[in-house]
Amino acid sequence: MTLEQLTAELIQTVKQLNDQLQSIAQALRQFGPQVIVDNQLFEQAIAFRWEKTEDLRYKGYLVPIRHPQLSSFNALSNIDLQVNKVKDNTEAFVKGYFANNVLLTGARGTGKSSIVKACLNEFHAKGLRIIELEKKDLNDLPKIVNLIADRPERFIIFCDDLAFEAGDTSYSGLKTVLDGSLSASADNVLIYATSNRKHMVTEYQRDNQEFFVSESGEIHPGDSVEQKVSLADRFGLQIHFYSFSQVEYLNTVKLWLVEYGWQHHEIEHVKQQAIQYATQKGNRSGRIANQFAKMLSGQRALQQDR
Repeated sequence: MTLEQLTAELIQTVKQLNDQLQSIAQALRQFGPQVIVDNQLFEQAIAFRWEKTEDLRYKGYLVPIRHPQLSSFNALSNIDLQVNKVKDNTEAFVKGYFANNVLLTGARGTGKSSIVKACLNEFHAKGLRIIELEKKDLNDLPKIVNLIADRPERFIIFCDDLAFEAGDTSYSGLKTVLDGSLSASADNVLIYATSNRKHMVTEYQRDNQEFFVSESGEIHPGDSVEQKVSLADRFGLQIHFYSFSQVEYLNTVKLWLVEYGWQHHEIEHVKQQAIQYATQKGNRSGRIANQFAKMLSGQRALQQDR
């Protein structure tokens, strides 16, 4: 046997062993305790993050967020229509009335995530709680819903910045909950998700072709794309956000500068700087306006301190 043959055989053996170890690990995870929760933790915070260990036990945890980043509805500029829809839906949910899962899509930095944080700020005293869930853990959604189904609080499971590429099946857990299967439905849980894409999935021109063969050999890969695109339709409330005009952007800059202690007559002298800052960033949004206001306020405080 040549050295090349021996090397190839060794590589194949290592691969087989790795596959066997992965199968054993998966089997052990099914027998181990997969979800851990201490009921007292719900008294410790108003916001939580879902985390998991990556060892053989593969346990999931709700981790309290001691100091959540909150915002106010009054601090959100140029998106009054979007704010009112989300606020009304959340208020109905908190009061025990019918409400919808929410999908917020559109331009980056326009306030999608801030609206969710404002909901928590507004309604946490009435029992609203938020659980932050990363995209990689979406398949744990049914477990989380089952975990909190009997709690008296009202939970929003927040999935930020969702997007699915070709071959990505991590949305299956989300689909299960949105479809309201018998094992996953709960009256005290809603899903709020944000995405920069309207359908949360990368779309290609070839997806519109009735018949073609994908690189993996799938004859109708467009069917898989359609399944992902239809995921957005499972959200009862879909709200889109648009990039700011220059006037809207400058109004938001003014709002933040006032928040940081500026006088109105002082703000008139920094408009051109604000425009240049947005141009350098290549975007006009509430996030950019806030970043500019912070930068300018910090530099002014520094100069006054010297």
